[in-house]
Amino acid sequence: MGPRDTLLAGLARQLGHPSGLPGRAVGRLLNRANRGNVTAAVEALELKPGETALDIGFGGGLGLDRLLRGAAGGTVHGVDISDTMIAKARAAFPENIAAGRLRLHRGTMTALPLEDASMDAVITLNTVYFIEDLTQAFAEVTRVLTPGGRFVLGIGDPEAMAAMPFTGHGFRLRPVAEVETALGDAGLNLTRHERVGEGDRAFHLLITSR
Repeated sequence: MGPRDTLLAGLARQLGHPSGLPGRAVGRLLNRANRGNVTAAVEALELKPGETALDIGFGGGLGLDRLLRGAAGGTVHGVDISDTMIAKARAAFPENIAAGRLRLHRGTMTALPLEDASMDAVITLNTVYFIEDLTQAFAEVTRVLTPGGRFVLGIGDPEAMAAMPFTGHGFRLRPVAEVETALGDAGLNLTRHERVGEGDRAFHLLITSR
């Protein structure tokens, strides 16, 4: 592996599991790059006052911020695999954590450390590239959602993602139709498919309900 591939492979690893100082830098990068997508995903949830919301793989924490603003009087949970991102979120939201409005958990999308039917609304963006078993991941989302709860999944357009040099290092890029089928198989009904951005390679938001 040459220097360029080594660098790209390292970036891909950090995107999937941010750690240390490079991981903190990746978190800031993710917040900037995904601001519009995250904001649109939270808006698509149509949060109601007092609801309990969850961001899976919250990374730089922008989704947590948007959920805290949207779920007035409610509770927000964040699940992430990265101790670095959890520590960053603890430092960023001390008042919300102290007030019990934000609860952070270390875990994965295929084994969520949450009780059955405990979440009214869930988002996850740019996470499924790093998950081998979509069936298990979406079954876990269904398990933690309340009946009628909403789940918004955000994914980059596969063609646009394939054109990025780092995605050849461990990313699983699936056709959107395959992801939609997996959601349906898990009992998540697709209610809307929105695009964020312009052109055929715009970001995908798959909006579902249990």
